[in-house]
Amino acid sequence: MTPDTRPPVRGLLCILGAALLWSTGGLGIKSVPEPALVVAFYRSAIAAVVLLVLLRPRGWRVTPAFMVATVSYALSLTTFVMATKMTTAANAIFLQYSGVVWVLLLSPVVLKEPLRARDLTAVILALGGMALFFVGRIEAGSLTGNLIAVLSGVFFAALTLALRASRGSDAEAAVVWGNVVAVTLLLPFVASDLTVPLRSAVVLGLLGVFQIGVAYALFVTGLATVTATRASLTGMVEPVANPVWVFLFLGELPSPWALAGGGIVLAAIAWHSLQAPAGALPVPPQD
Repeated sequence: MTPDTRPPVRGLLCILGAALLWSTGGLGIKSVPEPALVVAFYRSAIAAVVLLVLLRPRGWRVTPAFMVATVSYALSLTTFVMATKMTTAANAIFLQYSGVVWVLLLSPVVLKEPLRARDLTAVILALGGMALFFVGRIEAGSLTGNLIAVLSGVFFAALTLALRASRGSDAEAAVVWGNVVAVTLLLPFVASDLTVPLRSAVVLGLLGVFQIGVAYALFVTGLATVTATRASLTGMVEPVANPVWVFLFLGELPSPWALAGGGIVLAAIAWHSLQAPAGALPVPPQD
């Protein structure tokens, strides 16, 4: 009998479910009037509790790589919320997702991994796509949001590199304690007024419980039977669906340049993923 090489349906459904839950971040963040730091504080506070209950990470060690991963994830979470508030949801998620570019560029320096021709091609294509986000007339606030989204991608890359350096063994702990670190860092900036109306409290609760907590639990379950490459490609549902939800429910339409740039970025990442050996791609926690 020939071995069954079909992808495990349950694992793929878990990855797909996680990506769809992640994709609701833009809609949730934009649908509440609270400032970005308040949204980031409550989202991470609730997610930290949910993830501690669902994942109960054990056996992790406080190493330099773990500390970098934890802080980077906290900063990635926070800057993503800031960017989503200041620019379009499409710009925020596409530019944050381009963190893969910085992983490819920095891997030779940080991890001593060679930069192959296909890596360089993907980097050039993705950078070209990112440049399109800054074409045309954009307001100062949107420009700042785009730059913060790029910074979020840098933190996302630092997280990925740190998890690679530790061979990914501390991924669950990093995502749990990353939310705890985010809450700790944000508290001094929001402590003076943490009151939110009931509607906002419900939305923030849904973001913390489902968009981060349950989503990552599903993702971890899926990764047990799905290769990193296939998970990476399936997870690309997130940046595609994120701006779609915002458009359908809030009417926010990204510029044609941003749509073109996002398409190029995602195409470059997908092409690179398909060229990579099975299991070679890291799939770090998402926002």
